[in-house]
Amino acid sequence: MRPRALSALTGRVRAGSRRRLILSFTHIPGAGTRRVRQTVDDWTGSLMNEQQVQKMKFEGGFIAALDQSGGSTPKALKLYGVPEDAYSGDDEMFALMHEMRSRIITSPSFDGDRILGAILFENTMDRQIEGRDSAEYLWTVKRIVPFLKVDKGLAGEVDGVQVMKPIPDLDALLTRATDKGLFGTKMRSVIKLANDAGVKSVVDQQFDIARQILAAGLVPIIEPEIDIHSPQKADAEALLEAAIVEHLGELASDQVVMLKLTLPERDDFYADLVAHPNVLRVVALSGGYSREEANARLARQHGVVASFSRALTEGLSVQQSDQEFDALLNDSIASIFAASIT
Repeated sequence: MRPRALSALTGRVRAGSRRRLILSFTHIPGAGTRRVRQTVDDWTGSLMNEQQVQKMKFEGGFIAALDQSGGSTPKALKLYGVPEDAYSGDDEMFALMHEMRSRIITSPSFDGDRILGAILFENTMDRQIEGRDSAEYLWTVKRIVPFLKVDKGLAGEVDGVQVMKPIPDLDALLTRATDKGLFGTKMRSVIKLANDAGVKSVVDQQFDIARQILAAGLVPIIEPEIDIHSPQKADAEALLEAAIVEHLGELASDQVVMLKLTLPERDDFYADLVAHPNVLRVVALSGGYSREEANARLARQHGVVASFSRALTEGLSVQQSDQEFDALLNDSIASIFAASIT
């Protein structure tokens, strides 16, 4: 059973930095002391950071991935019952997507008792929910920790992988994220084959950008997804795990990241990453598995929690009444929560 409280938790402001907070805490006996660096935002204050670190490390629950971007938005809307001929241009498309996300986030079923965090698309971060900035609403109303998707999509396949496209003006985006009270970020690459050079290029890029994110005071979610249809999935997982461990060993003791990984072929394959002192949390993506199969696989990965997108919203429809919508969302959240607390 996961500990529900820290044995000690203290915060102090670093000298020479008006808005930077270092949180130092001691967790379970024998596990040592870890420090997590996080920027303090004006609308929340330092208490937010103490509570968010504790929530992300120790509480039961999962992360809702609500970060569909330009390329995946039409498909997400279609699954929600909104065809492409129902809107014209990106502005209308993103407005409809925000309505869908707002409906999910404001649902009584969507709460911090079962949901640890939510990953937002940049367009969502810049919009409001019930008169509050989206990230502020998530934390102050729902007690759900907000994250931001920062990648700009995938480059073409080389060496059996797709690294991320360049992320222009990332520093400016990170500054906006901290100003709006985001706790962390997320970025995705894809691995299709067990190619050593390809996997290395994915992990090298992920950690290079993660260091930039850490320097901005945010916690990066590193997502090197392995295609569930890969004919070399298990071998790719072995290469990926080894590359991640190597990079984790290069981090300073006060630098922590989160890992978002495809559900592995071997149960508890990522146990060493779950226990690693530089890993705040390991979360799993559904990767194209149905919610039922994703939950079944997840329940066998001890210490790993979900970060589902399509599997979370499976079956939701714009045509449903609020009562029908909330009931279906509640069932989905309940099943994912149950699989995440093993």
